[in-house]
Amino acid sequence: MSSPADLAKASLDDKYTLERGRVFLTGTQALIRLMLLQRERDAGSGLNTAGFVSGYRGSPLGGLDQALWRAQKHLDSHHVKFQPGVNEDLAATAVWGTQQVNLFPGAKYDGVYAMWYGKGPGVDRCGDVFKHANAAGTSKHGGVLVLAGDDHAAKSSTLPHQSEHIFKACLIPVLNPANVQDYLDLGVHGFAMSRYSGCWIAFKCVTDVVESGASVVVDPQRISIREPVDFSLPSDGLNIRWPDGILEQEARILDWKVYAALAYARANQLDRIIFDSPKAKLGIVTAGKSFGDVMQALADLGIDERVARDIGLRVYKVGMSWPLEPQGARRFADALEEILVVEEKRQLIEYQIKEELYNWKEGVRAPRVVGKFDDSGEWSRSGGKPAGTWLLPAHYEHSPALVARVIAQRMEKLGLTKDLGSQFRERLAFLDFKEKLLSKPRVTAIRQPYFCSGCPHNTSTRVPEGSRATAGIGCHFMAVWMDRSTATFTHMGAEGAPWIGQAPFTSEKHIFANLGDGTYFHSGLLAIRAAVAAKVSMTYKILYNDAVAMTGGQRHDGPLDPAIISRQLAAEGVKPIVIVTDEPQKYPAGTDWAPGVTIRHRDELDRVQRELREMPGVSALIYDQTCASEKRRRRKRNEYPDPAVRAVINERVCEGCGDCSVKSNCLSVEPLETEFGRKRVINQSSCNKDYSCLKGFCPSFVTVEGGRLRKGKSASAARDEFPPIPEPELPSLDKAKGILVTGIGGTGVITIGQIIGMAAHLEGKGVSVLDMSGLAQKYGAVMSHVRVAARPEDLHAARLDTGGADLVIGCDLVVTASTDARSRRWRLPAPARW
Repeated sequence: MSSPADLAKASLDDKYTLERGRVFLTGTQALIRLMLLQRERDAGSGLNTAGFVSGYRGSPLGGLDQALWRAQKHLDSHHVKFQPGVNEDLAATAVWGTQQVNLFPGAKYDGVYAMWYGKGPGVDRCGDVFKHANAAGTSKHGGVLVLAGDDHAAKSSTLPHQSEHIFKACLIPVLNPANVQDYLDLGVHGFAMSRYSGCWIAFKCVTDVVESGASVVVDPQRISIREPVDFSLPSDGLNIRWPDGILEQEARILDWKVYAALAYARANQLDRIIFDSPKAKLGIVTAGKSFGDVMQALADLGIDERVARDIGLRVYKVGMSWPLEPQGARRFADALEEILVVEEKRQLIEYQIKEELYNWKEGVRAPRVVGKFDDSGEWSRSGGKPAGTWLLPAHYEHSPALVARVIAQRMEKLGLTKDLGSQFRERLAFLDFKEKLLSKPRVTAIRQPYFCSGCPHNTSTRVPEGSRATAGIGCHFMAVWMDRSTATFTHMGAEGAPWIGQAPFTSEKHIFANLGDGTYFHSGLLAIRAAVAAKVSMTYKILYNDAVAMTGGQRHDGPLDPAIISRQLAAEGVKPIVIVTDEPQKYPAGTDWAPGVTIRHRDELDRVQRELREMPGVSALIYDQTCASEKRRRRKRNEYPDPAVRAVINERVCEGCGDCSVKSNCLSVEPLETEFGRKRVINQSSCNKDYSCLKGFCPSFVTVEGGRLRKGKSASAARDEFPPIPEPELPSLDKAKGILVTGIGGTGVITIGQIIGMAAHLEGKGVSVLDMSGLAQKYGAVMSHVRVAARPEDLHAARLDTGGADLVIGCDLVVTASTDARSRRWRLPAPARW
């Protein structure tokens, strides 16, 4: 382990360059470091391998591609190729190709290990290729890791996702890492298991881990791989081969490959007992993010390893959640009276452990198993309602407070709490009190995500009176909660397709369908093709903003511009095609448009749409205006023109009618309270110079050409206005401390969390930082959960739970006063010392 003195020499490049020692990594960065570690491990074993990464972005893996691009020089030096996919299943097929390299002459490497990434919906759409590629197998010195970004609480999704059941259907073993260190350790095991068993290996990535940061140990030789001694591979192995019969593939995966993965998990103890007791009555089984919840719940209840041993509690951490390794599970269950399975969403481990313990020992009663429901726990035969009561619900996500109450309930039922004293009950009473307090109705404001200042969608998503539009995946989805006559949405790539099923059965003649350029390139063109084939009347509004804006402004994963889109649409039979833009003069002479394309100014948007809705068949309106946030970023890099024009409002003339806000829908047009009532003002710091606020007829607006904003008073000039700040008394770290930073996207909340995290890392402390951002980049709420402890092993769940914040740094009053933020602010009683 690195000493504080060594860490003090740390640099930001250490995450990819430090050979051995402790570094501060986010979950996303750990996945990249894993690819580098694998190359280093192979080189140390005398293998010349290369790596390959492909997939499609989406929260909680929305920033992985950007991190990979930033790490390009490190990838290149380790022979790792990053090729983002046009969509998820094509990326998965490319990964499948990496395992075929050594089947043919000309291979430059001994093998290619590969990583696929995608969020839950991407896993869903890849079922076919996953089944085919997993049946075919992996190469001997290759291996495949499949990253599934699961958004359990739908913070950045249109549905909550849980991917394990898809992987089970594809016969892909699932590894379930609990923290950032697990990303490195289980990741190494994942590649080794994939090579040994011939299986693709899934790797579950949830927000609480992949978007958190922690101080972890990196070392190419940290993990020692043990080859199973109780399992014999067939003479021809289990890896990919050609030719290979379809039924032979089926026999190999069902008879051998899945069992080889189980043997690997058993030999390398991927599932292990964390707390044990010679007189154990209650056992807790958990995995992944839920493991952190369990350990935090036990800490909140004052139960450590010694207390668990004394009262009869056993805890089992599962590293591979499907298939469950049976021998370890049975050893864990031995002599227990009850097993509590703590897992989020639908049952996976619970059903497996029940199956493993059924008829386990002849004449011996197996432990009672509870999880989603209490003792009666299954669904009744009458009425389809639970015969028991919910313990750990399948919907939404769990918290350590919820888990603590359930653990305490089961402990009390088994008589394990009689020696714990009054403090145990006081802590439970506090959790109940806090929950009841927060459940009381109160008037609260929320930070609703919204279009950025100057966003093209402020204008593009409008429809004429009497028309309606549908939404899909992208920033424009937010129009559904604005006054835009936009209702219903689809999954990615099916935008507008519901109209095919509606049109024959309604008197409504036409609709508009919003379709982002990123989705269009991903798969949306097929939806347009389907609409043309169905001969429905509708207009696709393709919102070309020159970036995949929802996930951070990435470029498209291939060539795309309005002219290309026009030619593709014309080839599909779409007509007419109209380009609407804020800059009609910007297209070079000779631009290769499709025949018949017309170019109109965005001021004519309403007229254009009225014309198109009267035309039969499928028409298209390509709305071309660069993403406002991308303009801002590119202007800072001198890569985009910055008009020397600013719009301001003369408050003495302004009558406060708000028409400028209606015309622009822009958040930079803000209310200004004056002695003469509410007026309007332009927030110059957030204005992105869209100028749509000028479209109203208002004499209070003034445009200033060539002027520069006055600089604010510098910090040094204001220094003398306040007395010196006294040095704080540093608290003891005998128990982990929690800091909650609250605010809105773009104001530095995440930066504050990262600075604190790195500072704690440099002092050699244990630290975790979790950024809860969701749609924060669109002015939504963002929170940074920071936990600091004397040692890394003193930290469990990354997210601060009920009463878990010792300090709140409020950067926005509305978010700081929210129910979610307030629930963190009262500390639990001090942990009991039994």
